[in-house]
Amino acid sequence: MIVQRLRLIVRAFFSRAMRTAPARRLVLPVFPPAQLWLLRVSGGRFNITDLLVPSLVLHHTGARSGRPRETPLICWPQSDGSYLVAGSNWGKPEHPAWTANLRTHPDAKVLVRGQTVAVRAESIAAAERESVWQLLEAQWPHYREYERTAGRQVRLFRLVPHQPGRAS
Repeated sequence: MIVQRLRLIVRAFFSRAMRTAPARRLVLPVFPPAQLWLLRVSGGRFNITDLLVPSLVLHHTGARSGRPRETPLICWPQSDGSYLVAGSNWGKPEHPAWTANLRTHPDAKVLVRGQTVAVRAESIAAAERESVWQLLEAQWPHYREYERTAGRQVRLFRLVPHQPGRAS
């Protein structure tokens, strides 16, 4: 109980700090590439973000280019094996490219703690958005503030494990 409370306090601190303009300007250009490098050298077993919240690396296909892409994301693992992810883009006004990629090519893979899983991305329906935001903010306090900062509706997805080539 004490550990969970302490973890929530630390998450709240980082959540607030990472929503600032200096963090977006200084951390954003450096952190994702460093994180991907560390994942490569650790064989996908060590993700810096996992120290604070669950995370994954999304392997997806470019909407226009068709080229493979990889994006580290915080996630919310669900009891059914799916993952919730949000296209917050650090509160920037534009949607992150990976969200457009998933809309065009919903079949993707995720790397979680060294394991690769095939997934199919499903957009969160309007009727479910509020309950999903409650789940997200229970893990990363004030996460929805990115939506307010960006001035746009953040795209929310559920990444559902599936067997490629089979109907989901």
